Amino acid sequence: MTTTRIDTAIIVVAAGSGTRLGAGEPKALVGIDEHSILQHSLRGVFAAAPAQVVVVAPAGREGEALAEAHAEAGDRRDFVSVVAGAQTRQGSVAAGLAHVWPDVEIVLVHDAARALTPADAIDRVADAVRATGHGVIPALDVIDTIKRVDGERVAGVVDRAELAAAQTPQGFRRDVLQAAYERATEEFTDDAALVAAAGHDVLRVAGSARGFKITTPDDLERARQILAADAPAAGPVLPRVGVGTDVHAYGGDGTLRLAGLEWPGEPALSGHSDGDAVAHAIVDALLGAAGLGDIGSHFGTDRPEYAGAAGDVFLAETVRILARAGWRVGNVSVQTQLRRPRFSARREEAERALSAALGGAPVSVSATTTDGLGFTGRGDGVQVFAVALVVPA
Repeated sequence: MTTTRIDTAIIVVAAGSGTRLGAGEPKALVGIDEHSILQHSLRGVFAAAPAQVVVVAPAGREGEALAEAHAEAGDRRDFVSVVAGAQTRQGSVAAGLAHVWPDVEIVLVHDAARALTPADAIDRVADAVRATGHGVIPALDVIDTIKRVDGERVAGVVDRAELAAAQTPQGFRRDVLQAAYERATEEFTDDAALVAAAGHDVLRVAGSARGFKITTPDDLERARQILAADAPAAGPVLPRVGVGTDVHAYGGDGTLRLAGLEWPGEPALSGHSDGDAVAHAIVDALLGAAGLGDIGSHFGTDRPEYAGAAGDVFLAETVRILARAGWRVGNVSVQTQLRRPRFSARREEAERALSAALGGAPVSVSATTTDGLGFTGRGDGVQVFAVALVVPA
């Protein structure tokens, strides 16, 4: 089997705070519809020709960025890495450059905030760099009359024939971009300006009307309207049901955690987190109902921040994931199959704990044995089944 050589890397800059957007969280993680600005941006990136993808994420939110990249990457997951951003855009791009594979020759730098940039615009930039060896930016002609002003006074007219509105991704030979970054002594507004200041030519190719930058609430609303117009007509959104299951063996360290409770004196379950099979089955049921993947795609072993995390952390984060996608928890029903611990004395306590972790949604828990059959009958571990209803928020 032959493999295609990857000569291009795309650095997706997603570390900005988004102060002007006023959403209260990093801009790239703000939802446009059921998906974030970053995920929409990555959709275009992964629809383009295969390339290494380096996502520069807000510090402390790398795991979320990786989950969103994996959701779009398909069979290109191995092409993806995520690094923490810096205080400045140039610092963030430099962090991304440090993780570009050694044999990559062309680097594109793309602002995640240009979330609707289509794949053909991305390919157009890469192809032009490959063909010319120069820096390349996508740009649109300026169609408005541009005035030069002095305060409130109009001081003159700028010849718009000499102007173009720059977009991203901006593409460069890797050696040229890296050298320009190493020599930079001031901050530039974009990478093309930095490369031009280092003495290199930069060319333009046609940009895309969909490549606008989401900066203000009006921009975000514009993106939402475009996506709504793209979507096929649909009927009313109905409640949806999901099923989840989880199995854990005994053999972990510390105290058993199950159904959101600690069980002193009982053997702990083994797992990447606390092994709370009840919480994990609920997470799978909720994500499956909403069509948002599964526990592995959001809380897998590639998310080190969830190592040893309690089940209520998973449940609370799942509620937030659902909310961003326009869903809330209706109710959850759980059945456990196990020999120990005995649930009857603490069933109501477990239901209250799970309900609290899910924002107050009702949860019912039942427990049964398997009459000595199978691994649960032998007391080797626990199996849990969960059914969840999600409703439009």
